Amino acid sequence: MTVLFIVLQSLLALYYVFSGTAKTIGAKYWVDIFNNLRIPQWFRVVTGVVQLVGAAILIIGYWYSDAVTWACIWLGITMLLACLAHFRVKDPIGKTAPALMFTALIIILTIVNAAV
Repeated sequence: MTVLFIVLQSLLALYYVFSGTAKTIGAKYWVDIFNNLRIPQWFRVVTGVVQLVGAAILIIGYWYSDAVTWACIWLGITMLLACLAHFRVKDPIGKTAPALMFTALIIILTIVNAAV
């Protein structure tokens, strides 16, 4: 494993643990975003659980590198759907940028994992 791979995997795992937890417990920030996106609040909880599962699979990937590929597919689909949700409500690029950035990071992690 390269240092870049471990750092990127760790940062993404941390982000998805925090983001998934915040969505699951109903942090005001995420409640407001889901209201803006016109997505039901129960789906916020489902999204949070999906992100927590993805983070767990990323962590398992420290020991089983194939798990990282599955985590990237799992989280990549989630982030692509997030981008589509932002595009659907015509959010400005500033609100859409985080979803685009995490989609790009997931793609990079997938490529780095394939190269190892």
